[in-house]
Amino acid sequence: MSLLTSLSLFSSVLAPAPADLLATLRAGHPRLILLDSDLPRLRELTRSDAVAKEWLERQRAAAAKLLELPPTEFKIVGPRLLAASRSVLDRIYTLGLIYRLDGHEAVGRRAVAELRAAARWVKWNPSHFLDTAELNHAFGIGWDWLQPLLGEDRQAIREGWLRNGLQVAAEAYRNKAWWAAVSHNWNQVCNGGNAIAALAIADEEPALAAEILSAAVANLPRALRSYAPDGGWDEGPGYWHYATRYTVYCLAALQTALGTDFGLSELPGLDQAGDFRMYFCGPTGVTFNYADAHAGTGESEELLWLAQRYQKPAYAWEQRRLGGRHALDLVWLQPPGSDPQAGGYPLDRTFRGVDVTFLRGDWLSREATWVAFKGGDNAANHSHLDLGSFVLEAGGQRFLDDPGPDNYNLPGYFGSQRWTYYRLMTVGQNTLLINGANQPPRAKAPTVAFGSTPQRAYGVVDLSAAYPLCREVRRGFALLDRRDVLVVDELTAAEPVTVEWGALTTATAVVDGRRVVLTKGAATLYGDILEPATATWEVTSAVQPPPQASNEGWSRLVARPAGPVERLRLVIRWSPSPEATTPAVGPLSEWIAAAPLP
Repeated sequence: MSLLTSLSLFSSVLAPAPADLLATLRAGHPRLILLDSDLPRLRELTRSDAVAKEWLERQRAAAAKLLELPPTEFKIVGPRLLAASRSVLDRIYTLGLIYRLDGHEAVGRRAVAELRAAARWVKWNPSHFLDTAELNHAFGIGWDWLQPLLGEDRQAIREGWLRNGLQVAAEAYRNKAWWAAVSHNWNQVCNGGNAIAALAIADEEPALAAEILSAAVANLPRALRSYAPDGGWDEGPGYWHYATRYTVYCLAALQTALGTDFGLSELPGLDQAGDFRMYFCGPTGVTFNYADAHAGTGESEELLWLAQRYQKPAYAWEQRRLGGRHALDLVWLQPPGSDPQAGGYPLDRTFRGVDVTFLRGDWLSREATWVAFKGGDNAANHSHLDLGSFVLEAGGQRFLDDPGPDNYNLPGYFGSQRWTYYRLMTVGQNTLLINGANQPPRAKAPTVAFGSTPQRAYGVVDLSAAYPLCREVRRGFALLDRRDVLVVDELTAAEPVTVEWGALTTATAVVDGRRVVLTKGAATLYGDILEPATATWEVTSAVQPPPQASNEGWSRLVARPAGPVERLRLVIRWSPSPEATTPAVGPLSEWIAAAPLP
């Protein structure tokens, strides 16, 4: 059965008729993600695979700790119940897995207590529907995995779930809830959580379940098309994970419960979503954390499901190296696979759908030079005003960095005051600041060139729309001999403008004329202004007053020409060697001519 009813994969989407939707529903429980028939394989894996054994012990320890803790309490912070919702969900997965694998009823009963407590909450905060959706997900898994233990709590759990979760979701779909049809993470989380809940209760509430599931499945392609054409995600690494994990949770549940995902996993770009995850992690193990993303890699259990679904063993290699924190890491664990180098992954990659590019010195060395940079769309969900921004690693250290988001509960963080906060403003990004002004919130910057050879990799972003006072602004990055990085900026303005080349760092910075020396740990990076001769370095403080994040320990490196300019070519070389040399660098027009992108 296919959801796609036109020649265009996305122009028309039609869900299966509710009457037919549940025709292939697996009888009985469990039917979601982990079937009883999977348990013998999983138990054998934990005996034969050292990583599986380690991850199982980690889950057992987490479950044992939860036995000593009370159930999650209802607590709204700002507009969100989300921390409490996620606590319930994570606990259900951990306790439920250990109950099913080890047969410890005390662990299973503790999971039931989590459901019982949350079922009594007066509401699941549907005004911030992510909170409700994550609890629908939790109750769907708990209801499915814990059936033998529900006992006398069954009716109270069911009634609380229907009242606060399932019926609220159905009513939201009837009222055309905004989150159902958006193209960002809210779509996958809300529709995915609701779909899992519907699949769990479908045998007892078939009409309600079919209504919810039909709406969820029909709306999911609106977000899944955001992965096209090549797997990138414009909300940044943090929301890549949130969106992709819920995509995978939902697809996995559909497969186990119905035997089909209605063609959703075949939509273009989803088969490369894990590629984006592989590339946005730098050699030091932190990410290119643009938009509202923190730098840590976080959990990515979905990589293991993607590895199996799309036959991408490098995804499994990556997650075996960094994962093990989530119960589904163990459920979806794959054989060791092959590292990206052995698997033939190019060192360099540009993701055209989101205009983000990665240039890498080596796949396996923590000491490798790595530069990641972006164009994209300032209007993307969770975006900062950061067109042209980049991060840089060398010698095992992140030298030029992104401090990430500020506190979501700041006044107007997602409203009228968003562009007044330093970490979101253009001055708080590693890009150009012209006349001290923010980039326009709806500006776009396409990638216009990308080339990769063993000796040199490069890309160019057209930043003209980001700087309305200029006729043309282009920024190019090149990785030379897989070690040194060039950043080349060229602009033409209608009248003289002030230009600041800015980048943030937590390294110790010392200015020596046209060179700045960055030291972090045992590593050193040298930044040399090659053009123009009049430009100089300055190190300024990035510290901000409350209630913003203080940015304590952060500095802003500024390179600027001597005065206002109408034309500028600014070339900066970054190298781990103080004796680095750079061949003659032609204008960016030559880079574009050599490797243009349409």
